[in-house]
Amino acid sequence: MSTAPTATAGVRPRAGTASAYRLTDRLGLGLAWFFGLLFCAIAGAIVIYFAIEGIRYLRPGLLFTNPAPGVSESQTGGFLDPMLGTFIIGAMAMAIALPVGVAMAVWLSEFGRPTALARVAESAIEMMAGEPAVVLALFGLTLFELHALSFLSQTTNGVVLGQSFFAAAALLALVGLPMVVANTREGLQAIPSHVREASYALGKTKIATTRRVLLPAVRPSVITGTMLGLGRVIGDTAIVLLLMGGTLTFQPANSVPVLGLLRGTGDTLTGYIYYNAPTGDGNQPDKAYAAAFVLMLMVLALNLGVDLVVNRSRNAVRWS
Repeated sequence: MSTAPTATAGVRPRAGTASAYRLTDRLGLGLAWFFGLLFCAIAGAIVIYFAIEGIRYLRPGLLFTNPAPGVSESQTGGFLDPMLGTFIIGAMAMAIALPVGVAMAVWLSEFGRPTALARVAESAIEMMAGEPAVVLALFGLTLFELHALSFLSQTTNGVVLGQSFFAAAALLALVGLPMVVANTREGLQAIPSHVREASYALGKTKIATTRRVLLPAVRPSVITGTMLGLGRVIGDTAIVLLLMGGTLTFQPANSVPVLGLLRGTGDTLTGYIYYNAPTGDGNQPDKAYAAAFVLMLMVLALNLGVDLVVNRSRNAVRWS
């Protein structure tokens, strides 16, 4: 009776087996850990550094006074107007980007017709996500300098400057739009197909299913995209400097309370930091560090909000 040959201990494993790649896997895992810890260390160093510098230089007076001309730092005031400008421009930009982004995500995910136009729209959104902000700023400046759009920007002696809160918000909406579209589409694609089929079986149309079933289900994804887009909007500098005029205080276009302000010029915390940086015209790094600390707190609060929304949505799915 013959028996099958048994493998001896001295036989080397063939290429392609798990043992042949054991060393390679370990090296890959080690590199992944190294770069992951390095990234965490860099992010932690940035947060700790600006926290130390911000606490060191931030004073309550900086939060409640406006920038003013002066010789010494005690005479140049704080950054109340730039801080309010950050909230105003962020709210205006996302008020434009949110409905447009959700509508585009629904159209691309649930309809996608005509196909050629949908493909062009997808390419345009991807291009917008990687477009440098300074290119968008130059395009916006050229666009809003047209006399047909003079009612949306500040004018001086009949010359359309193309600078206003309206103009900056319109271009910053393009910065936040890809985040809204991407997160909303991801949420829609994660919904099982049987949910749609059940709605159709009850006699609901596709539009009614989208409005009453799908959109409420992707609300956490919409909120996440909005917060991420808002973080990009309030962190932009190029569009703010070119389209908001870079004036440290609000300069309304006319005496109308709200419309005059939105057609006028102003600044945000990013522009204020740029102005007061050691290489800026203001050259007041203490105030730049304080403003950077406040801006960092705003961004961290948005990121924390995203984490809370994601965790809550996961818990809701788990217990449903």
